[in-house]
Amino acid sequence: MPETPALELRTVAVTRYVTPLREGGSLPALVEADDNFLYVLKFRGAGQGVKALIAELIVGEMARTLGLRVPELVFCELDEAFGRTEPDEEIQDLLQASTGRNLALHYLSGAITFDALVTTIEPRLASQIVWLDCLTLNVDRTARNTNLLMWHKELWLIDHGAALYAHHAGPEWAKPRPRPFPQVKDHVLLPRASELAEVEAESRAQLTPERIRAIVALVPDEWLTNGDAPPQQQRDDYVRFLETRLAASETFVQEAQDARNAII
Repeated sequence: MPETPALELRTVAVTRYVTPLREGGSLPALVEADDNFLYVLKFRGAGQGVKALIAELIVGEMARTLGLRVPELVFCELDEAFGRTEPDEEIQDLLQASTGRNLALHYLSGAITFDALVTTIEPRLASQIVWLDCLTLNVDRTARNTNLLMWHKELWLIDHGAALYAHHAGPEWAKPRPRPFPQVKDHVLLPRASELAEVEAESRAQLTPERIRAIVALVPDEWLTNGDAPPQQQRDDYVRFLETRLAASETFVQEAQDARNAII
């Protein structure tokens, strides 16, 4: 079997703070970087901390592996000077707490929020997204907050910081155990996800152990500072957690199918 090539994210530096995006719970911001592109910057100093960035990175790249559309993710370096001249005290504190490496998504200019009442998604695509969100415990894809955008008539996935919520549970969070996901009943695409069983085998084949390790390897050491475990051990925890979830995928697929049958 050929070796899975290492993955790599580009690194850019913030050159201009454009505006805060106050609809986000962690006060993300629109910024311009030294490549002259605009990005939605997720701050390491926000209330959710670096674990939200870890989830954003891992789940975003898993989605990309499955062929789903996700804006390019980049590491974004923030110089301490940005916090000195910001007049808003709350934003100033956030900037100063986020000096160093953050995470950003390429800004999709002109994109609009997905509305299930307006746009009909094909069952296969809906099933792929529901399957991924069940795998990664993503609670943040509801009708109230879809975290889906329509851009050039195509569906794009954003904002995965609330996924992998088990990693907030303490040092043994990755220990293999049954993990029901009842929140799937509120998934905005569940009514359209009629091909869960069909996409399961294909999705599992794409998310090989090698691919998962390559994705988790992207997480910088400086984001893995919580706890006493060294960074590589913490990465191993993410790999073990995801492999355990994959091994139990029939269980969460059945759970999703049962939830869907209850609402259609």
